Order: sequence, then C-alpha cells, then structure tokens
Amino acid sequence: MISPESTLAYGVKCELAAESLRLSGSLRIKVSGWSMLPTIWPGDTLVLSTAQPSDIVPGDVALFQRDGNFFVHRVLEKNDCRNEILSQGDAMPEPDAPFASRQLLGKVRFILCGGKQIEPDRRLNVAQRALSGLLRRSEHAARIAVKAHQLYREH
Repeated sequence: MISPESTLAYGVKCELAAESLRLSGSLRIKVSGWSMLPTIWPGDTLVLSTAQPSDIVPGDVALFQRDGNFFVHRVLEKNDCRNEILSQGDAMPEPDAPFASRQLLGKVRFILCGGKQIEPDRRLNVAQRALSGLLRRSEHAARIAVKAHQLYREH
C-alpha cells in the first residue's frame, strides 16, 4: 500500500516540476513507470519542452498532469471543439480518459537512454508493435522485458 506521505511527496514533486517547465520552457525527468514500453523504459530520462495543443499532432509523446500526477503517453487524437486530447500508453490496453487541453504540459523532444539521445517516433515499427501488444496483455511479460532491458543496460 502506498502511504499518504509518499503520495503527497510525489504530488509536490510533480507540481514543482510542472512549474519549472512552465517557467523555463524545458525539463528533464527520469522515468519510473512502464506504461510507454517499449518506447520509454524505466530509468530513461525525458527531455521535455512546453507545448500548446496546437503544437502537438497524433503520434507525439506528451506530458499531461491530472489530479497531481504526471502522465507521459502517446497522443491518439485531438478534439479541438471539445478542447480534449485522447492519449494512451504504448503498453496500456485502453486509452486514457480524455485530457482537457489545459492539462497538456509539454512534449517529449528526446529520450536519453544509455548515453544516446533518441527522438521518439510518431509510430511504432513492426517489432515495437508486436512487443507492445504482448506487454498490453501480460504483466508477467512486462516484468521480464523490464528485467531483460536492465540487464542489457548493465553490460
């Protein structure tokens, strides 16, 4: 069970990071979640820049904030009439509930991984789609993939 103190601390960190992004126009954050496997892995660092809804297109990887939490997911579509953005983590079985456009904080410009700077593709390649499909269906497979990726990074 997650303690209320750790939830509060995480929320405060997210608020400080969001304010830093708004003021400076850029931010680096280290990833801990698995929702964007195989595009983004735990331990990767994301280089973000501020973004407006007009700056993003389907396929972009964007940073949203809802209820004090950060979500870095791929944009599926924008609904300008309703001021909503639909997104989904590459390893998630279902899209997120729509984000209000005002919840968009930024766009992932680069992923820093193993000393490399990678610009995220707007579309997954065939191998990534196959792995993503497997990870969406099996938490066990996701755990194995994360462990294998960690071992690969260490060598």
